[in-house]
Amino acid sequence: MRLADPELLRRGIYTASAGNMAQGVAWNARAMGIPCTAIVPDTAPRTKLDAVERLGASIVKVPFDVWWRVLEEHRYPGMEGLFIHPVSDPAVIAGNGTIGLEILEDLPDVDQILVPFGGGGLISGIAIAALSKNPGIRILACEVETAAPLQAALREGSPRTIEHRPSFVDGIGGRNVLPEMWPMVRGLVEDSIPVSLEEIAAAIRLLAERVRVIAEGAGACPVAAALQGSVNGGKVVCVVSGGNIDSRKLARILEGTLPD
Repeated sequence: MRLADPELLRRGIYTASAGNMAQGVAWNARAMGIPCTAIVPDTAPRTKLDAVERLGASIVKVPFDVWWRVLEEHRYPGMEGLFIHPVSDPAVIAGNGTIGLEILEDLPDVDQILVPFGGGGLISGIAIAALSKNPGIRILACEVETAAPLQAALREGSPRTIEHRPSFVDGIGGRNVLPEMWPMVRGLVEDSIPVSLEEIAAAIRLLAERVRVIAEGAGACPVAAALQGSVNGGKVVCVVSGGNIDSRKLARILEGTLPD
């Protein structure tokens, strides 16, 4: 845990995340013996919430627009304690960078790294670490077509608010690129590859059936982008970032239908 005001820490910590980030914060809070709360969107799957609660954290469910406002404002009204931003916190980005170092440790001559794009913290950390070792690597963001703010920002040259359509791909996709992340992301990411819900579902099935890996929608997004044919050869790494998917949704995808 990063250094912080002891009084804030005593009151507890909270984050605006429902996935791996929330679990990481909850684990640290339990180890430190302090309260932890996760602010989550009301679209978050039960699988993610159960994992956070098992680690001793409390859950506050809010509408997606309210949740996104917490990301923009770095606070939740009325809640005390230290807020750990799941995207732009420097320590979080640095932690994500270890993934980039591990990729190059296993595959030093990688040509392209495909990463899910939600808020930009994951891809920024990976890109900073990987490009520091090999500036020639292409870093590509992968987004779901129903909410692809980075693609819109790259096309227009600045962040744009877009329509956000909820789907089973709940780990990525927002209304816009967070202003504090835009300067970093545009200097690191070469392009964004949007993929459809059908392509992501097919990637989830492939990962489960061929390599016995259970991936959530966001985690399967890079695999879907690679299968789409948008990546130009070479050695490609797809970052499968999480496996928090409800069993009922996974069952429907494996049966060949799209979940709600």
